[in-house]
Amino acid sequence: MTRTSTNASSKLHIIDNKAKKPATSKPIAVMQRYELKYILSPEQTEFFKDQIKGRMEVDQYGLCSIASLYYDTPDYRLIRASIDAPSFKEKVRLRSYGLASEDSPVYLELKRKAYGIVYKRRVQATLPTVDEFFGKERDSFGGGQIDKEIASFRDHYEELSPACLIIYDRTAYFQPDGDIRLTIDQNPRYRLDDLTLTHSMEGTSLLPEGYTILEIKVQQAMPLWLTDILSEGKIYKSSFSKYGAAYKQIVTEGRTASAQRRSVTAPAAQTEGRKLIPLTRPALTA
Repeated sequence: MTRTSTNASSKLHIIDNKAKKPATSKPIAVMQRYELKYILSPEQTEFFKDQIKGRMEVDQYGLCSIASLYYDTPDYRLIRASIDAPSFKEKVRLRSYGLASEDSPVYLELKRKAYGIVYKRRVQATLPTVDEFFGKERDSFGGGQIDKEIASFRDHYEELSPACLIIYDRTAYFQPDGDIRLTIDQNPRYRLDDLTLTHSMEGTSLLPEGYTILEIKVQQAMPLWLTDILSEGKIYKSSFSKYGAAYKQIVTEGRTASAQRRSVTAPAAQTEGRKLIPLTRPALTA
């Protein structure tokens, strides 16, 4: 259910995810594909949605709020390296579909990109077990080789802790007779304080109001009909990174956690039970 309301300064976008969390059985553990990103204006978004009708279908979850908690070193080593656009980069994040609770499933993801190909390793966990993992009280979530890869990443970077919370409202599409998937993310936002997946969906906006992020995910080449749509709509590829954009906003514009936010209100029943994680990092510098 989606409810919208307006006030003098911003538009509130409230999304109820109670029936929209992914099934917990047999979650996708390994992904390898090309991921192409595009920034769309409100007009381009409507054009694109209209043009893919009959070829792509909205998946069973519809519009879903997603929160991704990115971990980094005290000096932001991971995001600094990523912004330099190397041929290989990597990051780790904890993802929740809607607000999480102590016992709801969350997904710890190791994402690597090498020469344009994205590789993801993902394990299902809970908030307490993730705390134990980064506290080096456990090395496994029962995922075998994937556990070993994520634990090796943690040990290599040593001091990993929550650095930035990225939130957005996603509609995912699939191709019924093919392997193309694409997502449209609206209202992308970030938060530097209250770095928890249980508190709220509030954050500082990353894009102008109405702009969206299109991600096209393909195993091989993009079909001609899709390239024709992008060409007609003057939709051009971008290297946009949500975490990278948040970092750049903070550094170049001097934004702080007290900046005005476009917010999403969480159901009260989902905000209880977990202490907020304080941000204890040095001030960001260019």
